[in-house]
Amino acid sequence: MCGIVGVLGHNEVAPLLVEALKRLEYRGYDSAGIATVNNGALDRRRAVGKLVNLSDLLVYEPLAGKAGIGHTRWATHGVPSVGNAHPHKAGPVAVVHNGIIENFRELRAELEAAGYAAQSETDTETVALLAQRELDGGADPVEAVRRTLKQIHGAFALCFLFEGQEDLMICARKGSPLAIGHGEGEMFVGSDAIALAPMTDRITYLEEGDWAVVTRKGAVIRDEADQIVTRRMTRVALDSVRIEKAGHRHFMAKEIAEQPVVLADAISRYSTAEGALNLPEGLDFTGIDRVMLVACGTASYACHVAKYWFEQVAGLAAEIDIASEFRYRDPVLSERAMTIFVSQSGETADTLAALRYAKGKVAKVVSVVNVPTSSIARESDLSLPIHAGVEVGVASTKAFTCQLGVLALMALKAGADRGRLEAAALAAHLEDLRRLPGLLNVSLALSEPVTALADELARARDIIFLGRGAMYPLALEGALKLKEISYIHAEGYASGELKHGPIALIDDQVPVIVMAPRDALFEKTVSNMQEVMARSGKVLLLSDAQGIEEASPGVWQSLALPEVPPVWAPILYAVPAQLLAYHTAVAKGTDVDQPRNLAKSVTVE
Repeated sequence: MCGIVGVLGHNEVAPLLVEALKRLEYRGYDSAGIATVNNGALDRRRAVGKLVNLSDLLVYEPLAGKAGIGHTRWATHGVPSVGNAHPHKAGPVAVVHNGIIENFRELRAELEAAGYAAQSETDTETVALLAQRELDGGADPVEAVRRTLKQIHGAFALCFLFEGQEDLMICARKGSPLAIGHGEGEMFVGSDAIALAPMTDRITYLEEGDWAVVTRKGAVIRDEADQIVTRRMTRVALDSVRIEKAGHRHFMAKEIAEQPVVLADAISRYSTAEGALNLPEGLDFTGIDRVMLVACGTASYACHVAKYWFEQVAGLAAEIDIASEFRYRDPVLSERAMTIFVSQSGETADTLAALRYAKGKVAKVVSVVNVPTSSIARESDLSLPIHAGVEVGVASTKAFTCQLGVLALMALKAGADRGRLEAAALAAHLEDLRRLPGLLNVSLALSEPVTALADELARARDIIFLGRGAMYPLALEGALKLKEISYIHAEGYASGELKHGPIALIDDQVPVIVMAPRDALFEKTVSNMQEVMARSGKVLLLSDAQGIEEASPGVWQSLALPEVPPVWAPILYAVPAQLLAYHTAVAKGTDVDQPRNLAKSVTVE
């Protein structure tokens, strides 16, 4: 959500800023802009919509300078417009911002009374006006920013640029991620390493409350108490942040296709070919009487699946919480509980806030993330990377399957620690998991028949997904995927709940997608499916070949998946759910990788 980039370079920075912003498109945005200092003069260009609009503007209205900042904005306060786009400029200062300034209304009223009137609807402009007021009062840029930071409340990543200062950027973070990149006589600031990858592989991540004065010689970092601190510089493998479609039409298609490889990698990192677990030593479920799984969106559905695994495989009580609600229900925490926070980016604001709420109140805080250097990873007692690689498509695919894979291994560890799984049973489960990537590869062949179904699905106004047991969360996830990228209203239901209300929606215009592996609940799922067909519902059945042979008479269409051990079926059935969403969106002509109103990394509450 929102992307920030800053460059103090040897060469003209406008092209570098735009290229870096392109690498941040995956975060989601509705406008973009850059500002530079050239011969002491501070100027900016802003445009609504895709970055190509900003690029076109820069052709006709070039912006020179070797120092600059840039931003892709996802609207929070104020509609997408040129006036609300970043950078915001107030007199001699320009600012880009990710986050929300919670007390901006009070500050705006105070500033207006002092003669500093806002020109936009945004909370961010307040930051620029505060800095301008401090500068007008005689403060230098560093002192002006220090004083400004003391006055604002909320979540923010900020980068400041000043008129007459061609070798200075000042940046700060509180609640939103920000990184500093180190070059040879050049320095960079970015929302993440992806933005900076073409320019440097040496990254310093600011910690909570840090602010930094950046010049071409380096960065002086201060903590929230204004004390100079040292933060570790890390080297980022450039291959790990490479963004390319590799011949696919969309990033989402590429990431769906990568799932067999990345899932195999995740499983192999945490288990051995000899049938043993290889999880971090600190992950110990002995003495734990409850796990609490906390996440948002797709990650929360991964947690929902894991709840079944922890309870069925390990006999361990499990709760799931939507991160945005966790703190506000006053959850009962104990020293015998383990909290597990799941986030692709590791920067999800609600999940990070929930983690901070739980820390110190439970036995251990564990995170499952895709970015091992993220805030959630760093603030956890123990973090397990999912090794999915960079995921650019807003609709999560490979991160979801890797989250499931890592959570499955954690459930097996819990079963072993608690004496519920003997060595032979554990080895058998691990062997089944290690076979899963091959089954996913087979399931990718469903892309062709799904394409043939997509035209009709694309004409639907409503679609229902049904599943029982651990397939119920997959029904929720399938519906979410379809909503996210095709904009078709879709809902997921536990099959047994159908007759308790949702069956009223069924008619011959509503496709019903039934996820029915041949497990202990197969016959019950088929019975629910028959209730749909008895009311003229159009059923698309997902099962294995034998399941389809037994249950397909009367269905509209069916898709055959490989046989899979029922306990791990949710991982396999994620593939057709993703393919259905993807091809339906393509058939509708929507923006698959950057759907409207959505952001990849939700870094504001």
